[in-house]
Amino acid sequence: MVELERNEGALLMSLGRLNGKAEMKKLLEESKLSESAAMRAALSLLQKGLLKIEERKTTLLKLNEEGSLYASKGLPERKLIKTVLKLGGKASLDEAAAEAEVDSNLLPLVLGWISRKNLGKIIKEKGKIFIEAKEEKPETLDETLLKKIFVKREVIAEDLNKEFNEAIKILRRRNLLLENEKTLRIIYLTDEGWKLVKEGVKITLEVTDLTPELIIEGKWRQVKFKKYNIQALTPPVWPGKKQPYKKFLDNLKLKLISLGFKEMSGPIIELMFFNCDALFMPQDHPAREIHDIFFVKKPEFGDLTKYEKYLMNVKETHENGWVTGSKGWGYNFSIENSRRLILRSHGTAISIRTLISDKLEIPGKYFSIARCYRPEVTDKTHLTEFNQVEGIVVGENLTFRDLLGILKTLAIEVAEADEVAFKPDYFPFTEPSVELAAYKQGYGWLEFGGAGIFRPEVTSPLGVNVPVLAWGLGVDRLFMMKAGIDDIRELFSQNLNWLRNKEVS
Repeated sequence: MVELERNEGALLMSLGRLNGKAEMKKLLEESKLSESAAMRAALSLLQKGLLKIEERKTTLLKLNEEGSLYASKGLPERKLIKTVLKLGGKASLDEAAAEAEVDSNLLPLVLGWISRKNLGKIIKEKGKIFIEAKEEKPETLDETLLKKIFVKREVIAEDLNKEFNEAIKILRRRNLLLENEKTLRIIYLTDEGWKLVKEGVKITLEVTDLTPELIIEGKWRQVKFKKYNIQALTPPVWPGKKQPYKKFLDNLKLKLISLGFKEMSGPIIELMFFNCDALFMPQDHPAREIHDIFFVKKPEFGDLTKYEKYLMNVKETHENGWVTGSKGWGYNFSIENSRRLILRSHGTAISIRTLISDKLEIPGKYFSIARCYRPEVTDKTHLTEFNQVEGIVVGENLTFRDLLGILKTLAIEVAEADEVAFKPDYFPFTEPSVELAAYKQGYGWLEFGGAGIFRPEVTSPLGVNVPVLAWGLGVDRLFMMKAGIDDIRELFSQNLNWLRNKEVS
């Protein structure tokens, strides 16, 4: 009878009860061993020729909270079509969405899926959108897969039929999946292993720790010490570390400071004066609409008393150009509108506050990493909350070429881009204006944001009479390129697998 260590014997006999072949997860349940103990025993038995181990890389698919909701309640496009059929086969989008309780922010995406899946027709009549459906179409493969994962809690992607490949891509694109790469291990008994299982196993106790008692009493001479297997797997350890995106922002801040920039700051709840008026954006500009800015409900208005000098200069500039040489916008400027409180929609408001600050240095370089808010439809490239890295450079004899040099440095050093490209753009507050895009091998091109030289209509009313280079870039997108992420929602993910395995840079 062959002698085996306790865990080796337990693993071998468990494998025998499982007909000589089992996936590691099933073997752990049968043997009641921890994964690390079982793997050490398996490697030892492998060396003794008693079993074989087959490994293959797999992707475990689970549903996140949104995916689980859709699996149990139905995808929003399916709910909308069912409601339309219930309403007689044709209904306005607003009526159907309200009846089906589909979030209005999702409607553009839902309409796209209805067309793509041919679930119904989208009709525009007299400025309104209607949905028409004659019958309920069969369940699509992404719906089938959604339910399958929901019932089983997790499935192995590689074990699914090939027909589900496109469905996986769809669920992944809709950000409904949690994916975890895992090595699947299948354990087999060899002929020698089967022979031993049938003959029986003698268990020997092996000591793993040399204790004071063993030394003092001399028992160490009588016991058998377990050999240390340096190839055996150890339990996974996940040490604490900064969230990857937070670490990136901290490193970005240090890099800008090392380049001679000073940090500037401003409030999240901002006055319309700093967010728009001082930037020479006319008060009827589309970017001021409720679809582009979050308005504070209570209190509605703030105090501009201590900024009155600048306010009157800006008012005249809007109305007639003041002393800037501009004709202005030619309308009656509303001071009450300037007092309106909003959530900061871009970081440039901080730059305006810095230009009127007593601490402004000329020449000087300033930056901010600002949290901004816009009522966007959330998708893979847009969030309602986002970060902007904002900067200004103030000084004599600055040129547009200087600005392009700063933008190129940011794209290459921060986003690790391989190429940069500039194209003309328009902003009410800069002239000339430019848009920055960057390319990274294996990732593609991505637009980062805009920049330009502040117009005299912006700087003169604030008492600044030297050129001001200004840039505002989507720092979220900078990180996406650096980290190889194609969905902006991943930046704030609660996916433990991504958070644990994202390398520390």
